[in-house]
Amino acid sequence: MREPSSRTSIITGCQGETPLNWELLFQLLLNGLIVGTLYGVVAMCFVLIYKSTQVVNFAQGEFLLIGAWVCWSLLIHLQLPFILGFLFTLVFMMAFGILLQVVVLRPMIGEPIISVIMVTIGLSIFMRALVNWVFGQSAEAFPPIFETNVVSILGLNVQTAYLMSFGVSILIMVGFYYFFRFSRYGLAMRATAFNQQVAQSLGISVKRVFALAWAISAMVSALAGVVMGMVNGVSSALSFIGIKVFPAVILGGLDSIVGAVAGGLIIGLLENGAEFVDGQFLHWGNMLTVVPFWVLILILVIKPYGLFGTKTIERV
Repeated sequence: MREPSSRTSIITGCQGETPLNWELLFQLLLNGLIVGTLYGVVAMCFVLIYKSTQVVNFAQGEFLLIGAWVCWSLLIHLQLPFILGFLFTLVFMMAFGILLQVVVLRPMIGEPIISVIMVTIGLSIFMRALVNWVFGQSAEAFPPIFETNVVSILGLNVQTAYLMSFGVSILIMVGFYYFFRFSRYGLAMRATAFNQQVAQSLGISVKRVFALAWAISAMVSALAGVVMGMVNGVSSALSFIGIKVFPAVILGGLDSIVGAVAGGLIIGLLENGAEFVDGQFLHWGNMLTVVPFWVLILILVIKPYGLFGTKTIERV
């Protein structure tokens, strides 16, 4: 089993190296579209926590890693059916997110933001080390889930797991929209994001909103981790996805759910377009990895609030 890496390639059967290989280009763009939806889902988790707590969670990638390992353990050691193991994983990660917020983050309420951010960085390092200690650092493969691993769409071959993830990602995006627009807790979360003191004066439990935000973030990130683990195997390299998604968050706007989705799709398409240019013409060998961070630097210089972010004006 090969070691997973930040290159989340989902397309098989196209290794052409000739210039202007249109089949390869279309497959890579389809790759970027599907992976971009996963990036968008993880980016929404970043935005969800930031809008609710004003904290950037640098342990987001570890949520993917832990979710993938938990699901793998349920399938391998307990021999659970995939659907049951997957659902148990989501429930476990929701409880884990609540526990993490209550035990670690809640005592930090009122502390300087930089202190809370450093706590999330410390959590990232601690959780990664703990997972490596428990499960080891070698990559492990998921058991066969689907009867057919590859599906042909208009002549393009796509991993079945990513087709499943594409559909689930769309459902999650629609669910986020209705959650924030119509549900009681969604409206409470929007009010808390706008002004915590005003929300508390209206009878909204800010602590409960914080816990809910971390629970949803952990659960949805675990979903992305399971899907990527099904294709590339499970190892500590999955946690790097959290850092890769950060440019998408900045591109879309740190406080915009719509921006998170748009940023994820743009980054997914850009990095796979860069892979095509690199493989066909430049031959530098690392364009897919570095292009998202080039975009991050460019956006911070030109439009630091992102495409859909709210521009903050401070008057002294």
